[in-house]
Amino acid sequence: MKRLTLFLILSFGVPCAWAQEGIDSTKLAQISEAKTLVKTAVQAVAEGVVEGLAGVFDEPDAVEASPEQLWDRANTAYINGDYHVAAEFYDQILARGLSSMKLYYNLANAYFKEGQLGRSILFYHRALRLAPGNDDIRYNLSVAEARTKDNIEQIPEFFFTEWMRGVRRLMSCTAWSVFSLAALVCALALFLAYLLAQRLPLRKAGFYGTLVAAAVFMLTSWFAMGERREMLDDTQAVVMSLSTAVKSSPDKSATDLFVLHEGTLVEITDRLDNWCEITIADGKKGWLECKTVETI
Repeated sequence: MKRLTLFLILSFGVPCAWAQEGIDSTKLAQISEAKTLVKTAVQAVAEGVVEGLAGVFDEPDAVEASPEQLWDRANTAYINGDYHVAAEFYDQILARGLSSMKLYYNLANAYFKEGQLGRSILFYHRALRLAPGNDDIRYNLSVAEARTKDNIEQIPEFFFTEWMRGVRRLMSCTAWSVFSLAALVCALALFLAYLLAQRLPLRKAGFYGTLVAAAVFMLTSWFAMGERREMLDDTQAVVMSLSTAVKSSPDKSATDLFVLHEGTLVEITDRLDNWCEITIADGKKGWLECKTVETI
């Protein structure tokens, strides 16, 4: 700023000096020196402007970061133990409409480290829907759920139903779909072998092989549809509030039936305005405000 002021003073002062006094050798020397000072001031001002602009464009936040840059920053913050910043970067990626099992899993880990059980359990469940056979997600989810305050005993299921669900969750919907298509191709190939084979043993092998492949195709297709249905299910939700009272009816003045705490898994069975009817694992039902839960 001082240099710019000097530049203006010299710019107006030199012509005035010429007009008031004659031009002699001494004045010419002064004028030459003034021109040099003016040139130096202009160069300094220009260099300062260029450096300022360069600083603006070199600033990382001046230009919107790409998802890859946000991912790297989030991972770096997580490694450095800055879990709050890591969660913010992961959330920025989600805000752009991007999602993946790794993103949900890392975000859940960051929230768990921050002590936000509700959000960590929520994102562990979302990650598990994309990778139901991932043991790391299931283990971390069990650790997080063990820290919740509500100790709810689940209604026991028929052992065969539970076993079939466990088998279905070994792979994702996409994997089961690929498996079912492969079984269908095998069934068609074996059926052609049954039709075209001349020898009886080959015809028998083709016939029974077709039956087995068809059975595998139907079973894997059922698994794929079950996984897809569960992945798109919007009835499962997690309590986000530290504690919330479950009412007997969708009214704030209704009787309190029981209290749920952060991280508890519920199933939404009905909705009415801003209220949700929920069922918990032991079969108890009630109403709570929808803002206190978030669907998986």
